[in-house]
Amino acid sequence: MKIYLDGKFCSERDAKVSVFDHGLLYGDGVFEGIRAYNGRVFKLKEHIDRLFYSAKAILLDIPLTHAQMMKATVDTIRANKFRDCYVRLIVTRGVGTLGLNPRSCKNPSVIIIAGKIQIYPAELYARGMDIVTVPTVRNLHSAVNPAIKSLNYLNNILAKIEANNAGVEEAVMLNAEGFVSECTADNLFIIKQGVLHTPPNYAGALYGITRGTVMELAEQLGVKVSETNLTRYDLFNADECFITGTGAEIMPVIKIDGRIIGTGKPGPLSLKLIEAYHAMTKVSGEPIYNK
Repeated sequence: MKIYLDGKFCSERDAKVSVFDHGLLYGDGVFEGIRAYNGRVFKLKEHIDRLFYSAKAILLDIPLTHAQMMKATVDTIRANKFRDCYVRLIVTRGVGTLGLNPRSCKNPSVIIIAGKIQIYPAELYARGMDIVTVPTVRNLHSAVNPAIKSLNYLNNILAKIEANNAGVEEAVMLNAEGFVSECTADNLFIIKQGVLHTPPNYAGALYGITRGTVMELAEQLGVKVSETNLTRYDLFNADECFITGTGAEIMPVIKIDGRIIGTGKPGPLSLKLIEAYHAMTKVSGEPIYNK
């Protein structure tokens, strides 16, 4: 495996960062997860846009331009001869001192890793997933804004631990007001009486790239889309439910906190959206080869 590290490619064995990197010491940095399908990088511009938005929010100067970052991502996939893969793009504050002050970090670091990923067991996509609501509350906007895709993911990890303890793969996180925010690594949707509902970004939901794509696909199918505050009651009484993410793609949910959703099987609109999404990923994106 060849890994991009600050402008050069190195082997997995030689890809190392300093123990004084503030990304390691304090989670001070941002990241993106990106997918390539059939020789194309899906929604690459949108992911790089979000990376730069996250970096701007934490006053982190990325040492590459937007165009250079896109090229470096494609080059990393090409160097590993992938056509289908997952890419993890990381920008850290860089090497500093043991002190908290980011001014000690003079040179931000860029890391790009291309490899394979399997977020959830394959059989769940056909059967559907059970999830639970967990006690850990989503970060407040006045603390670490959930829109920032930062390296400090402890809030989500604590919720994931609670999901693991409950014997499920994923968990619903509420915000401080008790409304549904998102899952630990995915956005959440429900369908009720033919309308597609998802929590608004101000409820603590990430500005998900897959989330936005699904909303666009739903509108193309003639489905009304509503961004509205949702409670657990709304989830329990949904006709269908699914979660979305770059790694997860679209995963049907059939049970929440022991309540069966709809018929207890992936619903018809969920399946239509999954089909439309997969069709889109086959033909859309930045070409990796023969550009």
